[in-house]
Amino acid sequence: MKQDNIKGMARILVISENEDAFVALNECFGEGYSLEKASTVHAALEVLQDRHPDFLFIDIGILNKSKANNGYKAVFDAFWYLCPATEIIVMSSQEMIREAVIAVKAGACNYLTYPINPEELTYIWDTVHKSILEQSELDYLRDQFWQRESLHFVQTKSMAMKNVFEKVRSVATTRSTVLLMGETGTGKGELAKLIHRHSNRREAQFIAIHCGAIPDTLLESELFGHEKGSFTGAVKRKLGKFEIASGGTIFLDEVGTVTPSAQIKLLHVLQDRTFQRVGGEETITVDVRIIAATNMDLKKMCDEGDFRKDLYYRLNVFPIEAPPLRDRIEDVPHLVEMFLARMNRFNTKDIYGVDPQVMEALMAYSWPGNIRELENLMERAYILESSPVLTPESFPGELFGSERPLASVPVNPLLTLAEVRSRGVENIERLYLKQILGRNMGKIKNSALEAGITTRQLHKLMKKYDLKKEGFKSTPIPKKG
Repeated sequence: MKQDNIKGMARILVISENEDAFVALNECFGEGYSLEKASTVHAALEVLQDRHPDFLFIDIGILNKSKANNGYKAVFDAFWYLCPATEIIVMSSQEMIREAVIAVKAGACNYLTYPINPEELTYIWDTVHKSILEQSELDYLRDQFWQRESLHFVQTKSMAMKNVFEKVRSVATTRSTVLLMGETGTGKGELAKLIHRHSNRREAQFIAIHCGAIPDTLLESELFGHEKGSFTGAVKRKLGKFEIASGGTIFLDEVGTVTPSAQIKLLHVLQDRTFQRVGGEETITVDVRIIAATNMDLKKMCDEGDFRKDLYYRLNVFPIEAPPLRDRIEDVPHLVEMFLARMNRFNTKDIYGVDPQVMEALMAYSWPGNIRELENLMERAYILESSPVLTPESFPGELFGSERPLASVPVNPLLTLAEVRSRGVENIERLYLKQILGRNMGKIKNSALEAGITTRQLHKLMKKYDLKKEGFKSTPIPKKG
């Protein structure tokens, strides 16, 4: 029976050996819906290579056989790798409901029981659509808050980073002192700028000072200024960073390195918004928002007597912990894309992506230097690279473990050996053609000649891999060697 209350256009992939289930779904959805069937996970992955369904209905028996020792999430990840926005609904018999619930916990949005009941399907469909709509509205409201230039920075797939950005949204418009904590290279400085850009002080100064980079003897002078003659070399009055930042925000990076005497003055600023220049007697009042950052355990330093407890409590009004990159590894592809776009903007090269084998290595690396290490590694590879994509040869061999990969062959354990071989050959062909076309600025005749094939063969291969010559008409890529 066709259901008029199942609304909205959708592309649907049904993974099942049960013909009755496919027929029932087809009848329930009726005209206007694109339903396609696959009988195995492998066949479904082939479909996802070319088409991106909005919804995927999968039989729990097929899902259970495909999970092996990696769990249901590994199967879902294979789907989402090809189709990130696809919603997954599990179809289950009454006897397998326990497994269906486990699958939902692993990431499926809901489950449906056999035999297919139109009313149950309608209820699940409406529930899923309502959830998607609510998430879309929430994403829209978040995007409305973030300034346009910050949207690329706040994109994340990491739940830990989503929590960080939620805290930034909450505190940005207040006057509260913020303490950013986390390992070196986790982006605490960028978070400080993000807070300032979305505060009521965005039009005023943002002054950053790296406390650990300034000699102890000069730190107080840098922060609070000095009077003429207050010490040797003080030939004139100097305004400190707090005075300059008045009305705006001051960012104290590595605040754990501040000297004991400077800690006292910093405490007075936090308590009363007043201070005196070095060698001066005038009490200066400032209106400044303080954001501090540290990679040290300030609480432990307090216990050991290396940091004032009263200052710690004043700084720790609103703590935000920046997670290390190894705990948000799912954000690596976006960060790579962001760094590439930035480097393309300021250089004459036009590198549009990374080799899949490189991405696999980047995702597997532990990143002890965090985002800063990733950015430095990308910059080095960008300088060395002579093709339109960043290849393994431009990265340190250690990134790939004991042996540098000879070819770019992404391996999916859900595929058969024959399918892996076939895709490996296709991947190498695609990469080779991109490099040839890049070197020849998209010129078909020159590219075909260099590849040792006819222009007709090249056109055929370009169509197969969806390569357009216009995409390579830029600065020519020099040949290696």
